[in-house]
Amino acid sequence: MASVGYVCLGANDFDRATAFYDALLGEMGGKRLMPTPHGLMYRLASGAMIMITRPYNEQPATASNGGMLAIAVDSKEDVARVHAKALALGGTCEGEPGPRGAFGEFAYFRDLDGNKLAVFHSAR
Repeated sequence: MASVGYVCLGANDFDRATAFYDALLGEMGGKRLMPTPHGLMYRLASGAMIMITRPYNEQPATASNGGMLAIAVDSKEDVARVHAKALALGGTCEGEPGPRGAFGEFAYFRDLDGNKLAVFHSAR
């Protein structure tokens, strides 16, 4: 059986980005796991990992066009709480918390470098 090992998100101001993710992922039970040569790996309570990284080619980090990291949380209240935390940390809203069809409760935001994230609680 295969599973996603980790996801990388590029950062231009590494200290600012890791302060954002320390607080945001901490809101979901996430913790710093280990430094890497170009970044910092986090582990969520679920075991999923996210690496905040300086681009290896030393060019500016840019947000993926059409790319998004979606993080499952335990309740629709968590969706709203994490979305609010992201905005309080300087993230920008890409979609208020609320139901998305029969799929569940979702909210969308961008981090300080423009990377798009979603938090969701599945109705299934």
